[in-house]
Amino acid sequence: MPISTSKLRDLLLTSGFNFFCGVPCSYLTGLINGIISDDNCKYIGATSEGEAIGLASGAWLAGKNPVVIMQNSGLGNAVNPLTSLTFPFSIPLLLFVSWRGEPGRQDEPQHELMGKITPDLLESMNIEYSFVPSNFQDMYDILQRALHAIMQERRSFAIIVQEDALQDDCGTLTIEDNKHLSGKLSRYAALEIIQKKYPKKIPIIATTGKTGRELYTIGDRDNQLYMVGSMGCASAVAAGLSLNLISKVLVIDGDGAALMKAGNMATIGSLNIKNLIHIILDNGTHDSTGGQLTVSKNIDFCGIAKAMGYPFVYECNTMHELQNAISESLLNNGATFIRCHILPGSVYPLGRPKLKPVEVANRFKKSLTVN
Repeated sequence: MPISTSKLRDLLLTSGFNFFCGVPCSYLTGLINGIISDDNCKYIGATSEGEAIGLASGAWLAGKNPVVIMQNSGLGNAVNPLTSLTFPFSIPLLLFVSWRGEPGRQDEPQHELMGKITPDLLESMNIEYSFVPSNFQDMYDILQRALHAIMQERRSFAIIVQEDALQDDCGTLTIEDNKHLSGKLSRYAALEIIQKKYPKKIPIIATTGKTGRELYTIGDRDNQLYMVGSMGCASAVAAGLSLNLISKVLVIDGDGAALMKAGNMATIGSLNIKNLIHIILDNGTHDSTGGQLTVSKNIDFCGIAKAMGYPFVYECNTMHELQNAISESLLNNGATFIRCHILPGSVYPLGRPKLKPVEVANRFKKSLTVN
């Protein structure tokens, strides 16, 4: 029987945990949203899992008892600080780690390898772990084990969350949106404009999550590469592609993904890449995992792009502004950055590419050779 997320949240609070941060996962939506909606809790949405480990470590040094919440794919981002920060300094953290790609369960291809190695990876990092049990008394006992490891041994402890292990009974999160913007472009509408306005021969890299899926739903093409997993890497992939092609290259990014690996923009600007067009569709949320807010509303993406060396920068709030920016980007002799404010939410039902990622990659590479 699934564990109530409201009861789990309350148990964490009564057990003395008082600082929460992380990066969302759909398996953990109920827990995160329950923490966010409780006035007694403070949750910080980090831009990456590694950053979350750093935030929690600082909180522990200040006398707090931190909890870090993440998808198991994010363990890749967290390995360095877990092994070179929390381990040598004996900073103990409680981790909630989802188990996407659990062997024997159907899941998306990007989770296959991490799903296989998640328990072994935690063991390799000297992190004791347990799974969410099927009854609340056992959950209480596991948390007592975690407290012993954290308080007595100063060792981190991980609780692995399997699919449907938690029952979301905390209610729906109230999501801030961009409905004040004139034009009210959805991501789907923005992608329709992008696909229509750019020539079919231009290779397109679409970031992971709803962006790639919506672009595929609008119209599948050989020259479109739909990223899966690897959050934040789309612009780096596009930069590597641009450096080795003469034609324009388009990358469609998201605000959460761009923030996770913001250093990509510094590299792109410093390389003076002439043929790259970098579009961020900014809805201010992690749309795929329950609509938790990113920090994009506080970020001057265009100012950052200018400072990092993009010679052409555009801010778009409407359909016409986006169309004009696209038209100019095709004429620009230098890296172009376009931030387009969009509404949160997605179309339903939403398709997924029917080809395997390796088939999408092979098809995409062949299209570059032909063109």
